[in-house]
Amino acid sequence: MNASLNEINQGIIEGDLNTVSTLVEKALQEKVEPHAILDAMTSAMSEVGRLFETGEYFVPEMLVSARAMQNGLDILQPALTLKDTQPKGKVILGTVKGDLHDIGKNLVAILLKGAGYKVIDLGSDVAPEAFVEKVKENGKCVVALSALLTTTMINMKTVIDALSTSGLRKDVKIIVGGAPVTQEFSAQIGADGYASDANKAVRLVDQLLAQ
Repeated sequence: MNASLNEINQGIIEGDLNTVSTLVEKALQEKVEPHAILDAMTSAMSEVGRLFETGEYFVPEMLVSARAMQNGLDILQPALTLKDTQPKGKVILGTVKGDLHDIGKNLVAILLKGAGYKVIDLGSDVAPEAFVEKVKENGKCVVALSALLTTTMINMKTVIDALSTSGLRKDVKIIVGGAPVTQEFSAQIGADGYASDANKAVRLVDQLLAQ
């Protein structure tokens, strides 16, 4: 990794949003290969995920790193598009009906984009019908459902039922996550997987699409 890529990598790990933006612009001006820049950024978020899992980083640190990466991605995206980069897959995600919490969902979205996925973020308080419509538009994909309240997590099953009723369940892999959600609940409602944090969500999407 050359010096400017190392600095981008370190800037994301430290959550230095302005430095990352400046360095990504500079690297593009210096004709650094866009994929090399993306690899440096993805590698940084992998390290942030490791620091989170070992207890050295907490959610606030992950968020500032993720925002720094998102800023860098916004600058990098046009150069990647010019290269006709094909996404690894599509992920439709949202917080289920009745739930307005979106920090965890936003973090998952940023990490998935950084890992090379096309992300369709439906936001929070999303009705089952909205998930159904987006799956119809996008075809085979992963649907990621988030909830932070015990009173709304049951709406994850409502989304799964709506996809089944529409004949679309076979076209999607469904993953769930959020503070009250567990592996047992995931199995109970018929989801394909459960992730306890954003880093694990990306790994789970990788595994499901590799099957």
